[in-house]
Amino acid sequence: MGLILKILSACVVFYGAYAFSRTLPGHLWAYVIPSAALLILVAIFLKERLGYRRIAKSYFGASIGVLIGFVIAAFLSSVLKAIIPDGWMYLSLVVYVILGYLGYSVGMEKGGLYGVEDTSRQVGDTQNAPCNIKILDTSVIIDGRIPDICDAGFIEGVLLVPQFILNELQHIADASDPLKRARGRRGLDVLKRLKKHPHVEVEITDRDFPRIKQVDSKLIALAKELGATILTNDYNLNKVAQIQGVNVLNINQLADAVKPIVLPGESIKVSITKEGREKGQGVAYLEDGTMVV
Repeated sequence: MGLILKILSACVVFYGAYAFSRTLPGHLWAYVIPSAALLILVAIFLKERLGYRRIAKSYFGASIGVLIGFVIAAFLSSVLKAIIPDGWMYLSLVVYVILGYLGYSVGMEKGGLYGVEDTSRQVGDTQNAPCNIKILDTSVIIDGRIPDICDAGFIEGVLLVPQFILNELQHIADASDPLKRARGRRGLDVLKRLKKHPHVEVEITDRDFPRIKQVDSKLIALAKELGATILTNDYNLNKVAQIQGVNVLNINQLADAVKPIVLPGESIKVSITKEGREKGQGVAYLEDGTMVV
């Protein structure tokens, strides 16, 4: 369904550009404007192959927004032609660009919102199907264990990355501190790895809450709106979200839950890494990092 919407959106944009070029005098426009539209579509395709996918219905909503913008621009262009017979064409081009961009922006945002809601009901066909969207925060992306957990099959479905989280991650990757910069770049590499994972689908949403300043509060508001689960390593976010009735998955809690249980008196084989303080003592570590003397 997502591929069909993207192909349909691309056809709508290309045909709209071609139809607009036919209304302009001269044959040059018939080649320039469709070619520009084709280059934009190719750039979006390459961005998806190399970067991150947006929700399919975002593109469809953007296409509808562009067409509505073109219709309004066509009406204004006819008015400009009557008022300014000589220079109306150049002003008309500016009007088309401005209204087309506004239609694109509004359509992308609204289509993306509805796309998320529809994605949450792809599994099953009942209205009460459980939501399978998990919203990633910055801490869990930088942590780097998410791809391995997905490989094990513990996490599947849609992994939603809000644009404000992506911006925060980019800001960390551009930091002057080498440690922060390395963590930010590792987070970006983790997202690229997740994008290629066969069991999950990484989606980017432009949904934002301008009146809310704190990123954690934005995550909680988005999770409430979509009925989604927050995936995090942040202890404070975990507690605050649970108080507000939002489902949370904490990777650290999962790691604690799967630690091997060693009973007193049980014999296990370990590799001694260094000497202990007392004579005859040695220090070793279990697979989960627990120190054994």
